Amino acid sequence: MSDKTVVILPTYNEAETLPGMIDRLRAAAPEADLLVVDDSSPDGTGALADAISYADPAVHVLHRTLKQGLGPAYLAGFSWALRHEYDVVVQSDADGSHRPEDLPALLAASRDADLVIGSRWVSGGSAPGWAWQRLLLSRAGSAYAGIMLGLTQHDITGGYRVFRADALDRIIRAGISSKGYCFQIEMLDRAVAEGARVVEVPITFDVRGGGESKMSGRIIVEAMRQVTAWGFARLLHRRPTVFEEAPRERAHA
Repeated sequence: MSDKTVVILPTYNEAETLPGMIDRLRAAAPEADLLVVDDSSPDGTGALADAISYADPAVHVLHRTLKQGLGPAYLAGFSWALRHEYDVVVQSDADGSHRPEDLPALLAASRDADLVIGSRWVSGGSAPGWAWQRLLLSRAGSAYAGIMLGLTQHDITGGYRVFRADALDRIIRAGISSKGYCFQIEMLDRAVAEGARVVEVPITFDVRGGGESKMSGRIIVEAMRQVTAWGFARLLHRRPTVFEEAPRERAHA
């Protein structure tokens, strides 16, 4: 029996890219269900997702009334997936930057792992079209988080991931406080702390298919400030400080 799988797509003003992303996901992984988690997008993404779901019973929509950031949107989707007893939970962007065509390889790796990270920074992975400044920021950010938190993975900030449901449940129960860019870092840190088997699979990270990136230098600075606080708290055996993050952040670095 194959695993019951769902792909979670958080959306905010993704009407331009969502239909194509859903078509590609359905073609790449036809056995998987999809869950669109929409934060009341002003551009009508939620209504568009509803229309798609009416035509395709494998597509589900979760509407949220407030825009609270990437972390809360994913956590809402995770809770929905666990309540509906999925075995495998995938997190992906809806803007086209995560290639659906890479998903079969991630799913195959999840048979022997608790968490699979779609990695840009292992052999075979790439981020074509990125400016050198963004490449430097992303790789430096992952390296810094790895040093401060003792993580050995290469792509610590990447958001294309596959979780086994039992491991995901343990991670969530351990407590996740981040709302924005640090969400990906904290989820990986908790996974490692919970003893999860983590593997990285190379992916190609495309330039987003439409809309505008929410990433900024200030968001990255906030994230590194948070990682620094976590790292020093761990060294000093103190309760970690949690800074308030900008809730609009949705991109990767």
